[in-house]
Amino acid sequence: MNVDNAKSQMRKGMLEYCIMLLLSEKAYYTSDIIKRLKEADLLVVEGTLYPLLTRLKNDGVLSYEWQESTQGPPRKYYLLTDEGREALEQLDASWSELENTVHNLKGMSLLIPELEDKS
Repeated sequence: MNVDNAKSQMRKGMLEYCIMLLLSEKAYYTSDIIKRLKEADLLVVEGTLYPLLTRLKNDGVLSYEWQESTQGPPRKYYLLTDEGREALEQLDASWSELENTVHNLKGMSLLIPELEDKS
């Protein structure tokens, strides 16, 4: 099994959810999103984030607003739309179900006795 590939797929699957969780707090500039994800031990590079933000915006989940910056030109801050908040609620429910399933399976694996070779 290619564990690195499996881990990568798991990260990709939850990245949208994590970004939406962040943006449910307030609007964020792209570098702030990367910083917050890094603080949560989820490393993401701009080359991954920008296309994802664009896709989520095109899907109607995110919008953006320009805010003046003290350090140069105005910056694009992303935020959840009402549709995005509804999608986040659904993703949150799905995440809870998945988390519960994995927890249950982990607990079950501790209860299952080792199978003996019966040949």
